[in-house]
Amino acid sequence: MSTIQDQIRRYVDDNFLLGARDVHYGDADSLLDLHILDSTGVLELILFLEQTWGIQVADAEMVPENLDSVNAIAAYVQRKQALKAAA
Repeated sequence: MSTIQDQIRRYVDDNFLLGARDVHYGDADSLLDLHILDSTGVLELILFLEQTWGIQVADAEMVPENLDSVNAIAAYVQRKQALKAAA
């Protein structure tokens, strides 16, 4: 089974890099600073997260601390899943 990071990376590669294999980024790299994601891309990413993991992303949670790198996104998804499981 693939990890959350793997699924996020695959989504970013398939939907934002569109097969451009010359773009390299690490899991801790800022997707915004590298211009891989823009504001519209963030909204598309949020929709993917909500549909894939059944979470709700609140407006106040749409911040770089949660959505700016593969690691940050994965950690955010894990926190949201834990909160959902605890409810």
